Amino acid sequence: MVIMQRVRKSQILDANGNNIEVTEALSDEQVSKLGYIAKEYGSHPSGGLTPLRLSNILRNAEQGNLVEQNDLFEDMEEKDGHIFADMSKRKRAIMGLDWQMELPRNATAQEKNAAGQITEWLDDMRHLKTNIFNMADAIGKCYSMHSIQWQEYGKIRLPKLNHQESRLFTIDDDDRNKLLMRSNAGKGEELWEFGWVSHIHKAKSGSIARGGLYRILAWPFIFKNYSIRDLAEFLEIYGIPLRTGKYPAGASDNEKSTLLRAVIGIGHNSAGIMPEGMEIDFHEAAKGQSDPFKFMIEWCESVQSKIILGGTLTSTAENTGLGSNLGDIHNEIRKDLLVSDAEQIAETINRDLIWPMIALNIPGISPDRAPRFEFVTEESEELNQRAARDKDLYEIGIRLKADKVSEIYGDEYELVKIKTTNDSPSGNEQAALVAAKAGDDDNELDGVVDRLGVETQDQVDQLYTKIKQLLDDVAESGGTMQDFSDRLVEAFGFLDPEELADVIQMGLATAEVAGRYEVSDNA
Repeated sequence: MVIMQRVRKSQILDANGNNIEVTEALSDEQVSKLGYIAKEYGSHPSGGLTPLRLSNILRNAEQGNLVEQNDLFEDMEEKDGHIFADMSKRKRAIMGLDWQMELPRNATAQEKNAAGQITEWLDDMRHLKTNIFNMADAIGKCYSMHSIQWQEYGKIRLPKLNHQESRLFTIDDDDRNKLLMRSNAGKGEELWEFGWVSHIHKAKSGSIARGGLYRILAWPFIFKNYSIRDLAEFLEIYGIPLRTGKYPAGASDNEKSTLLRAVIGIGHNSAGIMPEGMEIDFHEAAKGQSDPFKFMIEWCESVQSKIILGGTLTSTAENTGLGSNLGDIHNEIRKDLLVSDAEQIAETINRDLIWPMIALNIPGISPDRAPRFEFVTEESEELNQRAARDKDLYEIGIRLKADKVSEIYGDEYELVKIKTTNDSPSGNEQAALVAAKAGDDDNELDGVVDRLGVETQDQVDQLYTKIKQLLDDVAESGGTMQDFSDRLVEAFGFLDPEELADVIQMGLATAEVAGRYEVSDNA
C-alpha cells in the first residue's frame, strides 16, 4: 500500500507525457497471470512440413494465431545451420556496438546529471548486452518481449529484464499492429505500462504477423529441405553399388533368406557371411548427377543470405579470386542494415526502459527533454580519419560548427574557440581586410604579400599558400578565373556549402590581391 500511495503522488507519465497508473507493474510481472499457457510446449510444425501446411500456418498468423508461426520460426533457426549462422551475425553485430547517452539540445545541468545517472545504472545492468541480443530476435519474428521486474534499492527502482517466448502473445483483432498477452480466457490482455520492453522490429513493411524476416525465409527453408532429402535419396541409390546374390538350385527358403541378409549387410557393413555354394556379385553403381540438388541447396542458401545480410559474400566463399575486397564491399552493405537495426532497438530502449527509469526516479524531466540512448555505429577508424581531416582543416583556418562537433564526436565534446595573442580576425576577415587595404595605393600594394605573411594567423598562411599555388597552376596553364574557381571547388569540395563559399571568397580575394601586386610590380 505504501508503494501505491507513493506512485499516485508522483504522477507517472508515459513517453508521450500522459498520466498513467503503474502500481500493478511495480509490484508484479504480468506473466505471472499466464497460468497454464506458460507451461505449453512448442508444437514443432516443421516436422513433415509441406507447402500447403506452410501456407496455412502463415495465413492463420495473419488472423491472430501467432503460436504455430512462432513455433515454426524456432524450428527454422534450430534445423537450418545457414539461417542460424547468418542471423547470429546480424544479431551479434548489434550486441557488440558501444552505446552512449545523448543529451537534448542546450541541456540543463539537471538533464546532464540525469544522463550521467542513467549511464551508471545501465553500466550496472549485468545482462544488458544479452537483453540487446534478445531484442534483436525481433528481426526474424517481428517482435521480442521482455517483462520488467522492478527492484527497489532504497528510494530507487531499477529494472530487471526477463525475456519471454514469442508464442505467449497475440495481436489485437481491431489493430493488427498491437500486441496483447495471451490469457486463459482465450482473449488477449492489454500490456501493462512500465511492465514491458516491447520491441517491434520492422525488417519489412506490414503488420506484426507479416513484419519479420522469417516469413520470407520460410519458403527457401522448405525448398532447401526438399532438395536435401532428395540428395540423400540420390546418394543412397546411386552411391552404393548394386549387389546380386546367387543361390544353387534346390536352395531352401531359409537359405535364400540367409543370402538376402548377407547381400543387404555386406553393402552397408562391408562384411557378412553366407552359406557355401552361394555367390554375391557387385555391379558398378548406376550413373547419376548430384549437381542439380547441390545447385538448388546453394541457391536457397544464397537467397537466405541476401534476405538476412543483404548479400552473400560474408557467408559463402566464391571462387572469384578477389576474396576480401568483395567481402569489404559486402560489409558496407551490411552496415546499412546494422544502422537500421541499432536505431530501431535504441528507440525501444528509450521508450520502454530509459523513460520509465527517469519517470520513477528522477523528477522534473519531461519526456521530450529526456536523455536518449543511442548506439555508436560509426567505426573508430572512420572517426580517427575524420578527426585527422578536421585537424588539417583547423590548421588552415576552417572550423567545425558547434552542432557538428556534437553530431560527429558526441556530446562529451564541445567546440572551444582559441584566440590568438593579439585577438586577430578570422582567416576570411583578414583576407578581405588585406584586399581592402590594397586599394589603388602603390605603396600599400608593395606591402600586401608581407602583410599576408606577418599580420595573419599561421593557419591562414597555409590556406593562402595552397590557394596561391592553385592560382599559379591555373595561370601557367593559361586558364581563366572560372578555371581557378573550378579548381577551388575540386580542392575543397568535401566542405559544407557555407564553408566552401568562405574558401572561394578568400580565394578570389587572394587572386585579386595577387593580381594587383603583379600589376604594381611590373609597373
